[in-house]
Amino acid sequence: MNIFGESVPFHKMQGCGNDFVVIDNRVARVPATVMADWAKKICARAFGVCADGLFFLEDPDEPGLDYRWHFYNSDGSRAEMCGNASRCAGKLAHALGLAPAEHVFGTDAGPIRAKVLLDGPDAGRVKVQLTPPKGLETNISLDVDNTPMTVHFADTGVPHAVVLVDDVAAVNVRELGRSLRFHPRFAPAGTNVNFAQVKDRSTMLLRTFERGVEDETYACGTGACATQLVANALGLTDPRADLTTTGGEILTVFLENNTIFLQGAAELTFKGELYLHPLGLTR
Repeated sequence: MNIFGESVPFHKMQGCGNDFVVIDNRVARVPATVMADWAKKICARAFGVCADGLFFLEDPDEPGLDYRWHFYNSDGSRAEMCGNASRCAGKLAHALGLAPAEHVFGTDAGPIRAKVLLDGPDAGRVKVQLTPPKGLETNISLDVDNTPMTVHFADTGVPHAVVLVDDVAAVNVRELGRSLRFHPRFAPAGTNVNFAQVKDRSTMLLRTFERGVEDETYACGTGACATQLVANALGLTDPRADLTTTGGEILTVFLENNTIFLQGAAELTFKGELYLHPLGLTR
C-alpha cells in the first residue's frame, strides 16, 4: 500500500548552477491551468525540491517542432525563455527519445534550435541558437537610488539590463539588481539585471539578478547572451566570448550576424517522485 498517495516522476537538472525541475508531461499530463502553482510549490526551499525554475516537456503543437516546453520561474511567473534551461531541455529531451541530438523546440519566445554535442572536447555540452535579439539600446542614462548610472539593454528572449563595472565582485547584486529590476524605465514587465566586468576581448565575468527568482543566481544564459551582445556593440569584445558566472562555470556566446548561439554545460543531477498531496498539488 502506498501511504503517500499519487506521485509524478521528475528530473532535476542544472546548467552552470542554474537549477531546474523537469516534468515529462507526456506522462504527467499536468494541465496548463495549474502549472504556475506547481512551479511555486515544487521550487520552494524546504517544502519542495528547491530550484530556480520548473519546465514541462510535451509533444509538439505545431509543424517543425520536435517538442514544446512550458517554463516557469520559482515564483510561478511564466517566462518566455531561459538560456540555461534550454540547454537542459535539449539534453534531456534527447535522452528521453523526444528528439534527435540536433532539434527544434517551441518556447513562448519562438522556436529554439538545440544541438547536443556528442563528440570532441565539448562532448556532453549543449549549444542552442536563441531567437533573434530585440530592442538593443546602449548608454541609457538612469537615476538609480539617487545615483546616476549608465545602463544598456537587450531582449534575448527575455528582457535584460546590462551594467558594465570595473570590479564585479564588489557589486551588491541583490540591492542594486532589485532597484534596476523594478525601475520605471523597464515597467511594467521589469527586467533581469546583469553586472559584467570585461577582462579582455574574449573574456568577461558575470553576475545576474534574475526576475522571477528575485535574487542573484549562479548563472543566466540569456543574460550572458545579452551581455555579450551589448559588449560587442560597444566594441569591447570579439564575436565569441567566454563568460564566467557566479557559479564558476563558463558560458560561451557566439554572435553571427543577427544570431546568438549559447554553449555550456547541462547536467542531470538526480530524478525521483513528486508526491502530490504533501506538496499541495492538484490537477
